[in-house]
Amino acid sequence: MTTTSDNTPVPSPEPVIDRAIPPARVLMCAPTSYDVRYVINPWMSLQNNPDIPRARRQWDSLYRTLAEDIGATVELIPQASDCPDMVFTANAGVVRGKSALLARFRHPQRQPEEARFQAWFEEHGYRVETPPDGCNFEGEGDALFVGDTLVAGYLKRSDITAHRWLSEQLFVPVLSVQLADDRWYHLDTCLFALDSRTIAYFPAAFDEYARRVLDSNFDTVIVSEEEALRFACNAVVIGRHVVLPAGCPDLTAQLQSRDFEAHAVEMSEFMKAGGACKCLTLFLEQQLHNYGAERGRDSRIDLL
Repeated sequence: MTTTSDNTPVPSPEPVIDRAIPPARVLMCAPTSYDVRYVINPWMSLQNNPDIPRARRQWDSLYRTLAEDIGATVELIPQASDCPDMVFTANAGVVRGKSALLARFRHPQRQPEEARFQAWFEEHGYRVETPPDGCNFEGEGDALFVGDTLVAGYLKRSDITAHRWLSEQLFVPVLSVQLADDRWYHLDTCLFALDSRTIAYFPAAFDEYARRVLDSNFDTVIVSEEEALRFACNAVVIGRHVVLPAGCPDLTAQLQSRDFEAHAVEMSEFMKAGGACKCLTLFLEQQLHNYGAERGRDSRIDLL
């Protein structure tokens, strides 16, 4: 509340709301027990442990960027002391409406997370489904919506047999793409959706057939190897806002040329475990804008 020169109260202006931002709710997990205690990907080393206080500051910065700067609703799940990678909530599952399709982790070290995430979703009223027996699936780490199509990675962590299950449970088409480099072991480390028709991705992380399928189905923004190694593709997109790791100037320039606003967040301590912004964030509600529709692409999936 402000006043005029004669002390007459003047109501404060209403906050400015960016109507271009679709509703977004995400699930995060504060790093109260985060560390590198085992090695299950090429980024991890027991001789290169994260600076825990610095990791907490970086997580806090990501939280503030999403909740305060962009206006997303952030839900929190407490971290279990025996689950150091539980901070990477993106791997917990895929959520569509009130359905939660939960992960089955390939590595035994992460399997204790499954019961914790299942309990959280059940307590919050979700219809919970788990993968078929013997089928590994690592959530949004390997399954990302581009419009109404679910692009799903396989080979490194998730099994291709999970893709039929995803399609049947969610009633959506699934585009399967094979990952080809152990450094980009999850789909969300090498690809993200900018809108309902556009992806940014690092081509060398995929086999040749997958690259052709992606190029034929979507408009593409190509990420360099140098910036892919800085987890540039591990980005969170909400409306025209893109939250990505710091140190990616080329991708930032490409995003700005397409009228996106880039928010750079330091993620060095989480990269030591093989993750960054998107790994730390699971969408509970997401709606990508249909910016690409005006380019005239239709909605079919081309498998070539």
